[in-house]
Amino acid sequence: MKVVIYGAGAIGGWMGVKLAQAGHDVGVVARGATLAALREQGLRLIQGGVTHTVKVAASDTPADLGAQDLVVVAVKGPAMASVAAQIAPLLGPQTTVLTAMNGVPWWFCAGLGGDFAGRRLESIDPDGAIAAAIPTAQTVGCVVHASCLVEAPGLIRHHQGKGLIVGAANGEASERVAALTETLIAAGFNASMSAQIQRDVWYKLWGNMTMNPVSAITGATTDRILSDELVRGFVTSIMLEAKEIGARFGIPIDQAPADRHEVTLKLGAMKTSMLQDVQAGKAVELDALVGAVRELGQLTQVPTPYTDALLGLARLHASTLGLYPRQ
Repeated sequence: MKVVIYGAGAIGGWMGVKLAQAGHDVGVVARGATLAALREQGLRLIQGGVTHTVKVAASDTPADLGAQDLVVVAVKGPAMASVAAQIAPLLGPQTTVLTAMNGVPWWFCAGLGGDFAGRRLESIDPDGAIAAAIPTAQTVGCVVHASCLVEAPGLIRHHQGKGLIVGAANGEASERVAALTETLIAAGFNASMSAQIQRDVWYKLWGNMTMNPVSAITGATTDRILSDELVRGFVTSIMLEAKEIGARFGIPIDQAPADRHEVTLKLGAMKTSMLQDVQAGKAVELDALVGAVRELGQLTQVPTPYTDALLGLARLHASTLGLYPRQ
């Protein structure tokens, strides 16, 4: 297949190397230092103590790469408006767009039922430009269960995990998703299909919607966050609000917050991606992780005082650092 990775960061870079090793024709949309590194050294992955290098076509202009069979969008939420404005040359009538992103995506409500079906979330896609640029029927969501870091531009280090859960954004079973799953398995990923990818998105969000912004504000790793009794109580209250919201739009969570805390604690002194972004001076994706939950709370008429407090503190902190431009 012809494949483009849009966003060769930790996850996009990892996926790009694995797909290239599986024999696919991989291109990358990148800019700045990453673009220069890709052109000079290729896309590199450190895994199991070995550095793997693959040659990729790299450009900051999607039109240079042309229409693709698969476009993997692996950017942070704040970059999606720019992606939507530039992605058109990569898309043909049969192109699959795979979104490997954290938080609530713009297509989240497409796979929900009742009054929520197809609803646009103002916090994610305020003017509808993203949905207009990327056809929902061609979009497949992906929940990533893997840990990777960017060591240097174009150089990714894989730490652990290789799980990918994929499902059609509109919730419909399709040959597109089945074929993509087989492609990902053949490339070495632990890929599986979801009957409703929104469930997997929501469950992952249930944990990282709190750990990410709290760590960004405090600079603390997840083990320290959960070892503080007062902070742990605050996090638990936010998770209970999100649990009630999910139940009202049809995605209940059977676990208690304490169950998820135990899972997080087993990961040790984990530095979240949002904390890494703050330390690197990069924009933070508060809208997809927290703002969307607040908006869904309003739509489902669930009071969210703890979520509101977290969002207010996190966006004030980030905007003071110049890392959250949207107000």
